[in-house]
Amino acid sequence: MPQAAKTMTIEQRLEQGKRRKARRETLAGIAFVLPSFLGFVVFILVPVLMALGISFCDWNFLKGWGAIRFTGLDNYMRLFQDDWFRISFRNNILFTAVTVPVLLVLGLVMAEVINRHVYGGTVVRVLIFIPYIASIVAVCTVWQVMLQPSYGPVNQFLMSLGIENPPKWLVDEHWVMPAIMLINIWTQVGYYVAVYMSGLKNVPNEIYEAAAIDGANGVRQFFSITVPMVRPTTFFLAVMGIIGSFKVFDLISVLTSGGPGNSSSVMAYYIYKTAFLDFKMGYACALAWALFVVIFAVTMVQWHFQKNFSNE
Repeated sequence: MPQAAKTMTIEQRLEQGKRRKARRETLAGIAFVLPSFLGFVVFILVPVLMALGISFCDWNFLKGWGAIRFTGLDNYMRLFQDDWFRISFRNNILFTAVTVPVLLVLGLVMAEVINRHVYGGTVVRVLIFIPYIASIVAVCTVWQVMLQPSYGPVNQFLMSLGIENPPKWLVDEHWVMPAIMLINIWTQVGYYVAVYMSGLKNVPNEIYEAAAIDGANGVRQFFSITVPMVRPTTFFLAVMGIIGSFKVFDLISVLTSGGPGNSSSVMAYYIYKTAFLDFKMGYACALAWALFVVIFAVTMVQWHFQKNFSNE
């Protein structure tokens, strides 16, 4: 009996030690997570919930908290009557519909060419990636000079080819969005190439060798092997590209400030203008939530199609 009691005591001590160790590990995990969690709550969750509440109010934040006036759904009903909102939303759809597919196709093609046919691909990849990491203000300034209507190098080159009245680009309401799309593609393509290059590293060379033995040329290998094998990478870039295109702000703000008129306004810039230039914080929050709903819906549709592709 004494020996059995002693054995039970040892087992209890071992169990108690395990519980104490597990408690220490739990407390250590909480200590590591807590700063990030508090940052998320203070800087993301609370502002998002506040924006939801303010979206039902009319508030000029320069007048302080006492100026908040509850208006119900008036801000959301106003969306359907706001011409600037419709133009900004239309420009965003057009911007997304053009830039994201072009970036996906161009990024994959360039990555495939660099990966399989270019000697010293690392250097080329770095050169292509530079515009992505460059200061957006510096990039926009350079492009403003390049696209200057009268003396810019682009129009000077077009006039040397015999085009008497080249586009005025950033000051022409018909050409400003194509110009901004071109600049965005130029700045973003390096990122797409880098991500696709990482995806292509996971495609075994043996598959290409077997296809070549079977008589498949480079184009057939690209569409039959490369494109299907990098589908997860394409899905990731498509989701992030669409979300990023709906949040584009810096290019618009620096290049055109939404002009000429409102011909280059997009949702993110219109939200900024409404909140910090017109001081209509309630309506700006409603615009922000409308943008969130659109991005969320588009992302859910993409996930649905990706799930269907994965099950095939």
